[in-house]
Amino acid sequence: MLDEQDLKLVDALQAAPRASWSTLGKALGLGAVTAARRWDGLVERGDAWLTAYAGGELTAQLALAFVEIDCAPGTTLRVADELASDVHVVTVECVAGPGDLLVHVVAPTVRELGAHVLDRVAATPGVTRVRTVVSPRMFTEGSRWRVRAISPGQREALTPKPVRHRAPLRFDEADRALILALGVDARVSAAALAAELGVGATTVRRRLDALLARGAIRVRCEIARSASPAPITVTLWLRVPPDKLETTARSLAMLPDVRMCAAVSGAANLMLVVWLPSQHETVALEGVLAAKLPWLEITGRAVTLRSVKLMGRLLDSAGRGVGRVPLDFWATVPVPEHGDRS
Repeated sequence: MLDEQDLKLVDALQAAPRASWSTLGKALGLGAVTAARRWDGLVERGDAWLTAYAGGELTAQLALAFVEIDCAPGTTLRVADELASDVHVVTVECVAGPGDLLVHVVAPTVRELGAHVLDRVAATPGVTRVRTVVSPRMFTEGSRWRVRAISPGQREALTPKPVRHRAPLRFDEADRALILALGVDARVSAAALAAELGVGATTVRRRLDALLARGAIRVRCEIARSASPAPITVTLWLRVPPDKLETTARSLAMLPDVRMCAAVSGAANLMLVVWLPSQHETVALEGVLAAKLPWLEITGRAVTLRSVKLMGRLLDSAGRGVGRVPLDFWATVPVPEHGDRS
């Protein structure tokens, strides 16, 4: 696991991923140069990294599916690596559970999502069966998870104050280019972005600030599983009475171990992803859920054996970042015409 100072730096960047090094250093009792140098070391080793992607109102316009995949014997890692290179497959995990792989797929529309799952994911050599559920709503996702190494006061001082926005969100190709550029370097300056995109610096700064403030761009600081205080990933499929879905999901989203909570379209209607200190914590967690939410039924479980890709970041066997695939959710998905299966 990382030492305490590095964990605090990761936690500070989770609260304020684009804050200046002087601001971050001041909050942690470090000099700006020291904070920047420590972060550069973490990134170079693959122990931590920043990811930028579309979120909030923008993701409500996209289609998301979770796909459980069975693989032919001896092909699981090969299939995982092949799918990890796909821009629409944002997360790939080898799991001990109902399938060999669990992947998250994002596309511009449900029609394109279906085409991608059927014509790309299911057709990958080595795949023997897929089971797909669509997620109509995300209640919480990984950008809200925290290492919890800094004090509440430090986090509050770093966290930007929420801003209310009444006007509907406008999104165009310039914004898409902005998100993709941030995906390369989430801390890049507005001036550098302007030069890269060929747009005025004032325009870029105003648009970037607006998209970040309303959560339409999410920037998250991730930590390698081998370096994390919570290295175990567990996925739970839950069945909840429909009239309790909203309140249950909101209660689950408040639990500190929860990374993701999403509504799904299967026999289970909620999917929960938690990061835990050890696999033994699963039993205690399920006990807590049963005590606090007695109407909740756990219908399935999976433990991640190896993460191959996490929100566009390619990972090695220890979960360290070793590469990236652009999170271009809007990339065109070929949809075959009627009768055309080529």
